[in-house]
This record gives sequence, C-alpha cells and structure tokens, in this order.
Amino acid sequence: MSAQSEDGSNHHSPGLDRFEMVRHAPGPWLQGSVTDICGYRETMPGRFRNVEYASLTVPLVISFAEPFAIGLGKEPGDNDRFASFAAGLYAGPVVIESRGGACCVQVNFTPLGARRFFGLAMSELTDRMVGLDDVLGIEGIALRERLGNAHAWSARFAIVETFVAARLAKARETQAEIAWAYDRIIVSGGRIRVSSLADRLGWSRKHLLGKFSNAIGVGPKTLSRIVRFNRALGLSRQGKSDWADIAADCGYADQAHLVREFRDFAGETPTALAAQA
Repeated sequence: MSAQSEDGSNHHSPGLDRFEMVRHAPGPWLQGSVTDICGYRETMPGRFRNVEYASLTVPLVISFAEPFAIGLGKEPGDNDRFASFAAGLYAGPVVIESRGGACCVQVNFTPLGARRFFGLAMSELTDRMVGLDDVLGIEGIALRERLGNAHAWSARFAIVETFVAARLAKARETQAEIAWAYDRIIVSGGRIRVSSLADRLGWSRKHLLGKFSNAIGVGPKTLSRIVRFNRALGLSRQGKSDWADIAADCGYADQAHLVREFRDFAGETPTALAAQA
C-alpha cells in the first residue's frame, strides 16, 4: 500500500505492517550528487532478507537501532554486522539481513557526489562498509544523534539534507576530465571503449585507470559493465523478454555473455531474476 507523507515523500507500508519505508526526493541543490533519501523502520520481529544487485549507488546509512547483517557476494556471517556506515561500489550482489529491529536513514549518492561529499578517494570504500565515525568523524556522530532525537521522517530528511548540502557546498569539484569520462560511460550505456576515452583525453589507459579508480572507486571498464548490466535489467523489467535482443541492444557479444555478466553482478541467471520479479 502506498501513500504520500506530509512532506510529499513516497510512503510504503506493507499489508502486514512489518516495516515502513519512506522515500524523499532531494532538493534541486543536490541534483547530480544525491539520487534519493530513504527512511526505513521495521515494526515486527522476523527475518528480513534482501539481495541488492551491482549498482551505481554509494549509500550512507545512519542507524538508530539494530545493525544489519551484510554479505558482499555471500550470505552474511556472525562478524558481518554493520550499523551506521558508508559503502562504496561493489561489482556483485549484496545480501542484507535483519531481524525486525532496524531503523535508519539512508542517503544514496552518485559516485561523483560521494567523491565530493566524503572528500576521500572512493577506492577507500570500494568493496567495503566503513563506519560512520571513520568517514565523517565527529560531525557524523553528531548527525546521528540529531537524527535519532528527531521523531518524524520529515524532520530527519530536513536535517540530513541540510547537512549534505553544507558539505557539498564546501567540497572541491571532481577533476573535469574524470567527470567527462564518467558522463560518457553513462550516456553511452557502457558501450564506449576505454581506449576511446583515453585517446580523447590524451591520457594513457593506465593513467586513466588510476585517476578514474581513485575518484569513482572502480575502473572505467568495470563501471561500463555495471552500466550495461543495469540497462539490461531495466529492459527486462520493462517487459522485453527476448534475452538475445536485450544482449544485442546492450552491447554484449551474445546471450551467453549476458548470462555470465548477470551471474557476476546479480548472482543469478537472467531467467531466474525474471521469475523472481
């Protein structure tokens, strides 16, 4: 069941009211840096499990309750518990579990937005969950306290949006060449050749790889693969059912190539994902 909250956010509450999720569209001043801000709260004990596929989202999760169990490309173990953290890009499926006591705000950054907001090499977050105090220091701890003391999602969204906007206003812009290369990969659907990007910039491929990985968290080839995978996934969810056609549209060598990429990035075959959807 869906409804609109008092601040215009999209509010989802399942029939059994086991959890609530509220999505907030950030203001135009965060455009290009933040895709959305989410509030999530579990209201009944139980096993909650979700698998997220490789994406271009860099999340900042600020928790006020029980931590999540998170496994990168595997089922989470006893030592894989995380409360408030930031996570970089990961080229594979992420398994997230909780037990009914989770409550958090999540800010979803673009890779370029995350680079500016955190002010560090995104390669430091790649394939990792890093604690809030390690990425934001005392400012992050203070933010968590303010959000925990607020009780309405609208108040929490206003607090975190103001915090993010203030940090971005003081941040250095991403190197223009890297921003251009990132944009070319996105616009081309991941089909532009890395050699073409390097040639246009007048850089060697090795130099491009180093600069790009530092700023984005993965190299241009890996980013292109993630972009192609998400485009193929999106086409399948729009009702396009011929996987050979999807493979051709997205620049895969053949359908077998597409299947291998889906196994890498989602942990499932395309037909298995379609059946789940």
